[in-house]
Amino acid sequence: DIDIISNITTHIDEQKLDGIVRLIHAPERLGLIRARMYGAKHATGDTLVFLDSHVEANVQWLEPLLSRIQGDKRKVVTPIIDIINADTFKYEPSPLVRGGFNWGLNFKWDPIPRSELQSDQDFAMPFKSPTMAGGLFAIDKDYFKELGEYDPGMNVWGGENLELSFKVW
Repeated sequence: DIDIISNITTHIDEQKLDGIVRLIHAPERLGLIRARMYGAKHATGDTLVFLDSHVEANVQWLEPLLSRIQGDKRKVVTPIIDIINADTFKYEPSPLVRGGFNWGLNFKWDPIPRSELQSDQDFAMPFKSPTMAGGLFAIDKDYFKELGEYDPGMNVWGGENLELSFKVW
């Protein structure tokens, strides 16, 4: 942990990100949910952006998310999640899908019905999704608090995306 923190601090210094990026470190291991809540509590901005460690952000991915929230503080937004092949590292665009869930309350991806994609413009517009992937999304900080954040009793990965999605409903 000390080496990782040192490397991150060095990167922040070398890239002259001090004042833009602030590294916080919990005093103990918290697990995914409580770590996100810890970060949210210490965030100083108006918008929270959660990115899992395996997420790679593309060029200009953040601006559209922030503009949607700026227009409506009760929006929780996620980008299209493109694919990087784990074996070849080939970058591929994602099919147009949205989050769903099955009867076992497991998150799954569902194709967007063709009836919602009638024109070329429909392919570039935001669309509603019943649930969201939990690994990358943006939310207004006050709205996150209003929703009750996450259940701090969640100890195992998975389900937090459905929990937050249901709260947004």
